[in-house]
Amino acid sequence: MIVETSAVVMFWGCLFLAAHTYVLYPCVLFVAYAVVQAAHDLRYLGRRRDRRRADLADDQLPGVTLLVPAYNEDAHLERKLENVRALDYPRDRLQVIFVSDGSTDRTNEMLGTVTEAWAETLLLPERGGKAHVLNAAVARARHEILIFSDASTLFAPDAIRRLVRHFVDPTVGVACGTLTFTGNAEHGQTEGVYWGYEIMLRLMEARLGATLTASGAIYAARRACYRPLTAADVIDDFVVPMHARQLGYRIVFDPEAQALEFAAASVEGEFRRRARIAVGSFRALGRFSRVPMGVFASFSFFSHKVLRWVLPFLMLGVFASNALLLGRPFYRAVFAAQLAFYGWATLGFLLRERIQKIPYALLAYFLVAINVAYLVGFFRFVGGRSETAWQRVR
Repeated sequence: MIVETSAVVMFWGCLFLAAHTYVLYPCVLFVAYAVVQAAHDLRYLGRRRDRRRADLADDQLPGVTLLVPAYNEDAHLERKLENVRALDYPRDRLQVIFVSDGSTDRTNEMLGTVTEAWAETLLLPERGGKAHVLNAAVARARHEILIFSDASTLFAPDAIRRLVRHFVDPTVGVACGTLTFTGNAEHGQTEGVYWGYEIMLRLMEARLGATLTASGAIYAARRACYRPLTAADVIDDFVVPMHARQLGYRIVFDPEAQALEFAAASVEGEFRRRARIAVGSFRALGRFSRVPMGVFASFSFFSHKVLRWVLPFLMLGVFASNALLLGRPFYRAVFAAQLAFYGWATLGFLLRERIQKIPYALLAYFLVAINVAYLVGFFRFVGGRSETAWQRVR
């Protein structure tokens, strides 16, 4: 009797938290977003003021430093150099720093061709990890607004203009842009679907002042918000915004500041990336869970971050407790549904090259894979495994 009661409590507790992560939280977020949006609309009708952050004229634009870390990026670097040269930003207010992290391909040779006065290169002799690269780049930055990018990321021509307009407000510490991914058919049925869902959540969180993280390939920060990263800080796009919150600054999300990124060629590549991110997430959890964030931002941190990181354990809890309750018809039906879901994921893995064109056929495979990746990341974190080196996944 005690075992059965404990199994029931575990089942419903884990099921509720798992459902909250992907279903209940988005619903709560949507309702809150709709209420806040309606309030903004009513104020607009009364005041008739432009609600968007105004673009800045050329003579109002601040000086910015664009930081581009690179490790073995010869496949993307030529395209990135062309993209930087095409940016619509005054060159007398733009400093671009390319940093090669001990690259062993043609990256250093290609950076040697950069001769523009507004650009400089730093070739590190040994591979030290992204945190080390960013610290070295920030140390050479001449401007107070830092723009973070990746060597494989292509900015829209006006992306920097869109980001920097938010820093007219002295309370803003970080401005986050939005990424669009391009990839193969497998990406379109897996990460592509998931990323659309993620962007929807970020848009609603931004309206509610609950933006928690940036996309590391496109975001801007005041230099005052940047603290030298440690080797353990794997996810700078979470650590830097949380430092800003810790200092009392706001974080904003601008869907009009856009960039294009090349997705991992397969779920396997995305698995490696997320396992690495999981290590950094668990390392940062204790430190930033105590940062003052306000009621809704704290709710979002728990719902959108913490529960996502522990979701594999919740899924295991639901499955294991359900297996102890098969004497009741309802629990047998739920267990059958779980088996069907994991069977769907298994088929997606086995037939991934054949069913890529069938809508949502690979979604269960992707969801299971990324949760297993977080489980792997957790055990690497517990084991003290270092994750400072970059991993090529694209």
